Amino acid sequence: MTSALHAVIFDFDGVIADSEPLHFRAFQQALAEDGLELTSKEYFARYLGYDDVGMFQAFAEDHGVPMDAPRVSALVSRKGIKLQAMLHAGAVLFPGAVDFVKTAASAVPIAIASGALRHEIQEVIEAAGVAHLFAAIVASGDTPESKPSPAPYRLAFERLQEATGATLDPRRCVAIEDSRWGLESARGAGLRCVAVTNSYPADELTGAELVVSGLQGLTLDALDRLCGAGAAGTT
Repeated sequence: MTSALHAVIFDFDGVIADSEPLHFRAFQQALAEDGLELTSKEYFARYLGYDDVGMFQAFAEDHGVPMDAPRVSALVSRKGIKLQAMLHAGAVLFPGAVDFVKTAASAVPIAIASGALRHEIQEVIEAAGVAHLFAAIVASGDTPESKPSPAPYRLAFERLQEATGATLDPRRCVAIEDSRWGLESARGAGLRCVAVTNSYPADELTGAELVVSGLQGLTLDALDRLCGAGAAGTT
């Protein structure tokens, strides 16, 4: 371990994988087949932080659309098929993501806490050759509540401790997020918070103790200083 940093827990979509635009298009296409419209502005302002089930439920509530469990399941399945087709069409990793994941894993235990489906995460990180580096992955459906609930990050933290056999201090573990919903989730779990501006500008990432342009602009030294001194800042 480094002197202060104990572990890093990554969000997936919007941090490691540049898949948020693909998720939007998949949601949009799935809803369009039922005659329902989802705009880009609405998605990024309201729904980006949800997992698939939560997104369709929130959309239904907002728009007064009847949405029982079978309809939600059908939409989730439809959306997943459309997303897979787009994921297979080309690379979706952010610049510098693989290098930083490898660097972090060489120093501390790392995990993923995401609202994405497990097989979507696995396919991307296996193709990138980094799947074996993650000691734990929390995906959609692993917790009763999704982000902004702290449940996903709490479970990722617990699984990291179990996998490593180490006693980790949550205030020395860093969550890396791209949305305010994710930051709220990480804060609720007692973790330190770093944000990347891949999806939102810095002024909308409230709650982050450090804001960077992306993983290519982040260093372990910066995380170590954050955990050691509790400093906040923007780079």
